[in-house]
Amino acid sequence: MAAEAAAKTAAKTAAKTAIHRLSGMQKQVLSLYRGFLRAARSKPQQDRFRIESIVASEFRRNALQVDRKNFLYIEYLLRRGRKQLDQLKSPDTTGLSSVDPSSRTDH
Repeated sequence: MAAEAAAKTAAKTAAKTAIHRLSGMQKQVLSLYRGFLRAARSKPQQDRFRIESIVASEFRRNALQVDRKNFLYIEYLLRRGRKQLDQLKSPDTTGLSSVDPSSRTDH
């Protein structure tokens, strides 16, 4: 069900962006997102749904919170995402974890 929702969202996004040209960075973000969804397909079903949920929420959260003109931070997120994707592709990895920075308490 999460995969279907992600596919519908991706289709809507593709329809909207068909009118507008995507920047190179936008293409990299979409490619990374698709890479996570592909990697999730190779995992057991229970893990797959959790991975898809985490990936969707992380991308949504960053889309809302990160300034689109903050290219350095977006590039950092892309590098970090690629590293996480490489780890997820490993057969030994069964899932992802997510950290909510707003819930952190630093002492």
